[in-house]
This record gives sequence, structure tokens and C-alpha cells, in this order.
Amino acid sequence: MSLDASQRGALLRHPFGWIACGFGSGLSPVAPGTAGSLVALLPWLALRELPWPWYLAALALAFALGVWACDWAARILKIADPGAVVWDEFVGQWIALAPLIIWLHSLWWILAGFIFFRLFDIAKPWPVSWADRKIAGGFGVMLDDVIAGIYAALALLLLQRLL
Repeated sequence: MSLDASQRGALLRHPFGWIACGFGSGLSPVAPGTAGSLVALLPWLALRELPWPWYLAALALAFALGVWACDWAARILKIADPGAVVWDEFVGQWIALAPLIIWLHSLWWILAGFIFFRLFDIAKPWPVSWADRKIAGGFGVMLDDVIAGIYAALALLLLQRLL
């Protein structure tokens, strides 16, 4: 379901709206989740330069901020998990790419992490599907993508071990 002009305006008039819709990437008329995951790669290029403990701290802060922002957006839009809300994709994508902080981060590995995250986010294997259906509010919006990001990070580590 796409948002009407007044809903898009409500998101863009508030800082939580900007965050929730991934700085506007979630307003893409086609595949907003994929657009959000793709745009999330840009700040990740800066985040990947952080030492590992600071990277984890940035993820925790981004998650907490996302819970508030996504909850705010869902309440304003009166939609439980609006498609335009993609901050959860940002955080999930950053979790998926976390292994690249320690080892190789060529374009191919970044692409693999992106694809793994999108696959787990779309397919929603258990417990991703459980979190998506059962946990409400901003925490629920964020949690399923965090779990999908963890799955993607594990798949990336497994691929690295196999290769």
C-alpha cells in the first residue's frame, strides 16, 4: 500500500519520520524495502571504518532510535508496519554486513551481504516470521529485520568459510 501525499508529508515534516523512512528511501514507489537496504549501504561505508566495539555501539544506538522512530511513524500513519518505514532495513543491513568489519569487504562480499539480507527479510524464515506477526510497535518493526540481519551475517560467514 503506497502512502498518499499527506502521509508522505507527515513523515517528511518530523525528524523521526525522516529516520523511519530512511531519509526518503522508503518513499520509493517500487520495492521500498530494497531501496532502503540499498541506501543503507552509503552510511555503512562510514560505519565500517569504526573499531568493532564502536560498530556494535552504533548498531545498538541505531536500533534504539529505530524503535522510537518506527513506533512514531506507525502511530502517525495508523499502519502497523508501513512499507515506507525502512529504518529497520538499514539496521538489518548493517547487521548483515557486520562480518565485513573484520575481514574482506570487496564489492562482491558487500553484494552477497545485501542479497542474503534481502532474501531472509523477504522469505521470513522462523523466527523472523514470528517476530513479524507477534511483536507489535516499533520494537516489532525493528526485531524481524534484526533477526533477518543475523541470519544474513551467519550466511555470509558460512560462505566465507566455504570459499
